[in-house]
Amino acid sequence: MLREYDLTGKVAIVTGASKGIGKGIALTLAEAGANIAAADIDSDGLKGLAGEIKKLGRKCLAITTDVTDEAQVRNMVEEATSKLGQIDILVNNAGKGNRRVVVPLDEQNIKPITDEDWESVMNLNVKGILHCVRAVGPQMIARRKGKIVIIISAVAVASFDYNSLYCISKAAAARFVQTLAREWAPYNINVNGIGPSWTMTEAAQMMLQYKGEEYVKKEMARMPLGRAAQPREIGLLAVYLSSEASDMVTGQNIFIDGGLTGAV
Repeated sequence: MLREYDLTGKVAIVTGASKGIGKGIALTLAEAGANIAAADIDSDGLKGLAGEIKKLGRKCLAITTDVTDEAQVRNMVEEATSKLGQIDILVNNAGKGNRRVVVPLDEQNIKPITDEDWESVMNLNVKGILHCVRAVGPQMIARRKGKIVIIISAVAVASFDYNSLYCISKAAAARFVQTLAREWAPYNINVNGIGPSWTMTEAAQMMLQYKGEEYVKKEMARMPLGRAAQPREIGLLAVYLSSEASDMVTGQNIFIDGGLTGAV
């Protein structure tokens, strides 16, 4: 391995780590040498992940955490620090979306966005990031060193139909990357975003199977490379942004989307 990519001895927190992109990132960071504090509301999923990471010869601390609850996030960071050591890397991955319209449309049988929908999505996708960086930031600032990766989405710049709330939340997350990077640059803390498009997680596979072959063809045709990503591919970019190799990179939202946003 190139020395600059080696994460041996580093400690990484990954939120939303029990499955999908978060799991792919956690496993790939562990392959690169990092010990992992895996956070998620899915405690059973975390147990499975912890077993896989330990097989790689790394430590994994599974901490059931709801990132919308600031007290739980503080406790998670304290536990991770006390049991694994100082936090070198924070990957904010926890997030969700919902298929909603702004107002009812006659031709679409899709529910309109409610205030509860808004609060639920924005609390997880935006406020959850705030809780995590606020909990980890002080120790990184004190050491004048750290890597923060925020998982945004291609929808931050390439909107999908009937997903306006999700798109808005991810656009906010992308802007969070840029503003936090400027604020914390004097402390040698790198803050960058990763924007995936279709990624073959369990949830995506179920959706594509439900929608049918024609829908899959249509969605893949939107992407110049003609295929979806694999979670490990997102993880490989996360390794770069978490390593010394990216020390000169900050405030960037990098889209790993088969050319989708480049073709907008």
